[in-house]
Amino acid sequence: MRHALLLTLAALAAAPATPAASGRAQVPVEEFVLDNGMRFLLVRQPEKTTVSAGWVAHVGSANERPGMTGISHLFEHMMFKGTRTIGTKNAERDLEIIEEQERIQERIREIYREQRRRWRLGEISDPFDPDARPPELVELQRRFQELVEEQRSLMVKDEFDKIYTAAGASGMNAFTNQDMTVYFITVPANKLELWFWMESDRLFNPVFREFYSERDVVHEERRLRTESTPTGKYDEQFNAMFWVSHPYGWPVVGWPSDLRVISKKQADEYYATYYAPNNLTAALVGNFDPAEVRALAEKYFGRLQPGPHAPPDVVTLEVEQLAEKRMRAECDCQPQVEVRYHTVPFEHADSYALDVLAGLLNGRTGRLYKSLVLDQQIASSAAASQNSMKYAGYFSFFAEAKGEATPEQLEAAWYEELRRIREEPIPEDELQKVKNQIAADAYRRLERPFFLMIQLLYFDGLGDWKYINTWADKTLAVTADQVKEVARRYFGPERRSVALYYRKPGSAADQPPEGLADLPPQQQQMVKMQLRQLKQIEDPDKLRQILEQMRQRKDQMPPEFAPAMRVMERWIEGRIEQLDAAKGGER
Repeated sequence: MRHALLLTLAALAAAPATPAASGRAQVPVEEFVLDNGMRFLLVRQPEKTTVSAGWVAHVGSANERPGMTGISHLFEHMMFKGTRTIGTKNAERDLEIIEEQERIQERIREIYREQRRRWRLGEISDPFDPDARPPELVELQRRFQELVEEQRSLMVKDEFDKIYTAAGASGMNAFTNQDMTVYFITVPANKLELWFWMESDRLFNPVFREFYSERDVVHEERRLRTESTPTGKYDEQFNAMFWVSHPYGWPVVGWPSDLRVISKKQADEYYATYYAPNNLTAALVGNFDPAEVRALAEKYFGRLQPGPHAPPDVVTLEVEQLAEKRMRAECDCQPQVEVRYHTVPFEHADSYALDVLAGLLNGRTGRLYKSLVLDQQIASSAAASQNSMKYAGYFSFFAEAKGEATPEQLEAAWYEELRRIREEPIPEDELQKVKNQIAADAYRRLERPFFLMIQLLYFDGLGDWKYINTWADKTLAVTADQVKEVARRYFGPERRSVALYYRKPGSAADQPPEGLADLPPQQQQMVKMQLRQLKQIEDPDKLRQILEQMRQRKDQMPPEFAPAMRVMERWIEGRIEQLDAAKGGER
């Protein structure tokens, strides 16, 4: 929640492309379930001095519906606002303010209902235009802002974070995606009971203070991440075009019109449904006594009441795509292309061969880099990925043009690589090299308690944490024939959607940061995405804060991320110098 860079690195480390070690080195997970249905996963590492702990709510944007998209991500923000005992100087007045705010917001929603009717009739051009607000709405919003200011005067800002930090904890954060919302932190081993009390208290006594102002914060976050980035708006439209019927089609951050009207009542109902203990799983990795953990879980989380009904499943399936879809966009960016295919969800039998196919294509020794970057020299980067989510999946090819190369050239080069996979033999040594890399990456990733904890929660959020102990054996058993078969089965023209991005006439794409081209394709895309967001920050002090947090967390990152971190650091340092120089010139 605090900075997207850290969340992306955590999510990347937990992605299905990073398997667990083979069956010869199974992760020893102890599991138990409380009477209220909450599940606990324990990995004891007595040689450590800390415990990496977190929990996953099995709810993401796929569980939403039109009219309240973005509410899962909004909850990620709200869960850091405190409880009845944390985050306020006057709990009684705080709750009174919340009730009064809700009464005002109910009337505001009625007015916006009328504004939307006027918009449908063509009487106004935008139902949310500030200049088209009726006088009553102006007055209600003025009174509401007064209550916001009063509530802020009673709040103890970031008290949740401060309590943890004072106890020596670090890395408190969260992330939301289509299928889950995950909260995590690392605490000293002797402060484990603090974690149990803090986390259970925000589930047992939540207070969604500043709900509407935080809703506006998320709206602004959407503007920075999506609407103000070179390709953000088009990426969002491409995703919506790709998914016809499935709720994966709307963005995790939500549609802008929904973010303006989500009510606290809707949020309370959503919370009661999806944040009940029978929809939660916790994971702890580090130095602890399992018997003590079980006793603490019973004492603190055992007081949570299960929901009266199991949370509803996502039942809408994606309809079969029958024809190719294409999107053409112009932006202030380097020409690029994405080709995306409907494939399979988490743990589907074909997902393992699709992962191996991505491995054959990726990396400095992969086919895409050799062909498009080195031999043809038409791409500055190229990558492929299989994304198996809980209910559906897709395979994506992405490349960014080099020099005067066009998106059409990149697309044609991709189809040629597909043809080779389908029709030509796959050398055994090439396949084995990919499998060796899978095994090596797996061991490195699982050495760190934090990333092991994240992966347990991530896979549990997708459907089964045991995947961490089964993925590698199934992947290492994939044959060349199976790779060729999935390439034939899923990559037909009728299953694909193509996005072509051209540089807008008169614009100039930014030069890539130093060292970016030397990174693996997947990390290149990660860095580019983060830089798009960081470019929106014009406060050098805020960038210094982000840079310091990155450096503090270096030891938590896997070694293979070190080059990417150096690229990011150099870019931020240069950006700070530019902003400082600009401020000096203004004087």
